[in-house]
Amino acid sequence: MDNEELKTVATFTEKVLADLTVAMLRDNGIPADVFGYNSAYPSLSYARSIEVKVNADDYEAALKLL
Repeated sequence: MDNEELKTVATFTEKVLADLTVAMLRDNGIPADVFGYNSAYPSLSYARSIEVKVNADDYEAALKLL
């Protein structure tokens, strides 16, 4: 992903769901990444939201896919 403005298209409490969403978006030509999952204690991930972000230009297309 480039350094343009990023927008959150989805929020999860489980990283696997975020990863699946990123894969689906990428398969459809929309660059996406997971943010907010850097904990050394994965069992505590429920306390933090895990966000899937896309470039601002791809935001509307990503929402349509989701």
